Amino acid sequence: MEEIIVALHMHTVYSDGNGKHADLAAAALKAGLDAILVSDHNVWVQGMEGYLQKGKKRLLTLVGEEVHDQTLPKGKNHLLIFGSTRELARFAPDPQQLIHQAGASGGLTFIAHPIEDALPAFGEAAFNWEDWQVSGFTGIELWNQMSEFKTRATSLPKTVLHAFFPQLMTFRPLESTLKLWDELILKHNKPIVAVGGADAHEMQIRKGPLRVVLYPYEQQFRSITNHLLLPKPLTGNLTQDKTLIYDALRAGHSFIAYDLPRSARGFRFTVNSNEGTFWMGDQVSAEDGLTFQVRLPARTHVRLLRNGTVVKEHTDREVLTYLTKEPGSYRAEVYLDYLGMHRAWIFSNPIYAL
Repeated sequence: MEEIIVALHMHTVYSDGNGKHADLAAAALKAGLDAILVSDHNVWVQGMEGYLQKGKKRLLTLVGEEVHDQTLPKGKNHLLIFGSTRELARFAPDPQQLIHQAGASGGLTFIAHPIEDALPAFGEAAFNWEDWQVSGFTGIELWNQMSEFKTRATSLPKTVLHAFFPQLMTFRPLESTLKLWDELILKHNKPIVAVGGADAHEMQIRKGPLRVVLYPYEQQFRSITNHLLLPKPLTGNLTQDKTLIYDALRAGHSFIAYDLPRSARGFRFTVNSNEGTFWMGDQVSAEDGLTFQVRLPARTHVRLLRNGTVVKEHTDREVLTYLTKEPGSYRAEVYLDYLGMHRAWIFSNPIYAL
């Protein structure tokens, strides 16, 4: 399998971001990414997809949309849509219809920042998801960097500290969001793909001649990313590579990583059965027994969970192995020490044992 690194959920001058698509692509190329998925609010910007190449490095820009109902107070129910072939913002008042229309046009749908705290000191509302009767969505945004900022900024000193030193802020997804993810998989009895979102805007503060940039695109593109496992390398052809990326996301052949402390490249979570080897996102029969294996890029803290409950854990290993015949949704979490704190590093998508 070919591993690529992708950032998603970001905004340009077409909504509330401060950079053009070319600016985001240049920042992502510097950050070492392979692709970015742009998602401006309630507008599908066409004509911006393609490759940026500098020397031997190249970066693919794909464009989706973050749709929400602007008539709702505080703008609830944000949905990330990628791969659709048409504008869908008009369906925002009915989230279920929006999900249906996106799917009908070939799109992937991820519930953005499903649980989020408000930041009342700065007049910032909580843009969480409220309509949990919906079905048919591809997955959820498990870890959103700007949502985490709102959670951590519990006082003015902490707000200032985290705004200017964001590497101190990023800790882990909300425990409530992790719990929600496990519950949704059980409730819908189907795969629910988790993604990590940069939610990048590159906020600018101007005071007279002074200009301060908070959360620059390049910095955020080095933080919360998605590592996708593809059946073959990217080709440089927009149409073919778009299909490879969206197919991997749809299948959950991916994991979320906080790459700033250390690159998570090389992490693998697989299961072996009599039928062969299966990857994150796959479904496999547990009847004849399964051997799960987690391989890490470095010795550190790793946990294997079944239906949200830890079934095996090592505090200082590069490999975790687990044998079972129990059906369930199995996923891996990895933690490491960085800047004096034990932080989340990797969250795999599940392997589904039937």
